[in-house]
Amino acid sequence: MLRFTGRPCKHQKRIVRVLGPVHRALRVRGVWRSLQKRSQPYAHQDRSQTMKFLYSHRTRAADGQWVHIRALTEALVARGHEIVMCGPDGGSSRTLDASSRRGLTSLLPAPLYEGAEFAYSFPAHRRLAAAASASMPDVIYERYNLFFHAGAWLKRKTGLPLILEVNAPLAAERAEHGDLFFKRWAHASETAIWRAADMVLPVTNALADYVRAAGVPDAHIDVIQNGVDDHFLTPQDPAPVRARYGLDDKLVLGFTGFVRDWHGLDRAVQFLAQAPQKDLHLFVVGDGPAREGLETLARDIGVADRVTFAGVVQREEMASHVAAFDIALQPAVVSYASPLKLFEYMAQGKPVIAPDSANIREVLTAGEDGVLFTDSEFETALTRLVGDAGLRARLGDAAATTVKQRDYTWAGNARRVEAIAEKLKAMS
Repeated sequence: MLRFTGRPCKHQKRIVRVLGPVHRALRVRGVWRSLQKRSQPYAHQDRSQTMKFLYSHRTRAADGQWVHIRALTEALVARGHEIVMCGPDGGSSRTLDASSRRGLTSLLPAPLYEGAEFAYSFPAHRRLAAAASASMPDVIYERYNLFFHAGAWLKRKTGLPLILEVNAPLAAERAEHGDLFFKRWAHASETAIWRAADMVLPVTNALADYVRAAGVPDAHIDVIQNGVDDHFLTPQDPAPVRARYGLDDKLVLGFTGFVRDWHGLDRAVQFLAQAPQKDLHLFVVGDGPAREGLETLARDIGVADRVTFAGVVQREEMASHVAAFDIALQPAVVSYASPLKLFEYMAQGKPVIAPDSANIREVLTAGEDGVLFTDSEFETALTRLVGDAGLRARLGDAAATTVKQRDYTWAGNARRVEAIAEKLKAMS
């Protein structure tokens, strides 16, 4: 029968009913028996200069999540380390797009979907264990996902050190947005996974507070913000992109990334209609479900000819598109996030306007390398930047300096992860 560690919750019988057929299917295939076998800890290979990382993830999307995975693993490889990828499609390359790629399971009712998420941990763990047996890694590096226990189970089974990257408190996030059924189970799952790790890497101090609240000691937490690829550190020529999209002689308000309603781009569209400067142009480098509504809004208020969507742009072209911006927009932010776009804006020396929230203040200092606004101040802050070219230049230069001084780069993050892995390897 299925057993759950920790205190039973009121939904436990329902969970067993949901997962019972999955459990029986796994028994037939021998998966359950293989997961119950005990094994001796791995005899880690002695590598004085390089390490082997077993990278575990459950990410199917070809969006910012995949950018993060690819950027960090490539940076580790550049430092001479070996990466063994273990995910839904191994380590195959992906073309960025705006689809969520949640698969057919997303069509299930919430209880069944969450049960399927947990059930996925069993075959995922089996693949991960097989990869570990074949490659003899020094450390497991896992990108956290809700109900995804593969790395924690492998650590318990083998004694391999586990580094867990956390980008969001998914139990709280999904509960807040109303699409989580087993809230207590989700919280217990998240807490168990976080506590199982030898080191948890939240992407902001604001997110680290969630990890601490789950009972993870500070000694097992190391905040590593997102970063940029090296080519973002080199100023790009904006002229080709500006010419391609008809942006010559325009003052360009730019935004990159997946476009959702909560990103607040409607405020930027409305700003175009209110501002006296008629050379203002909104340039959105990305796509997503909010695009149609933004285009409709632009038509309704008479600024459709001043809004351009470039659609999804691949990583090798992103820096040149950001270079075409005069002002970089971060109209809204999740309170614990480390937005990729923020660092890319800064690296290209663009003046950034962003919310005055704790996670943004970890990176930007108001008036020094960015303009921060409270919710009611967006239009006032943007008006100030639009009307002051000298301020834009000073803030942009300072932002680029901040990226370099604090080493907000994927190469820097690889060095940080390497140092953590070396310490854990020495202790194992």
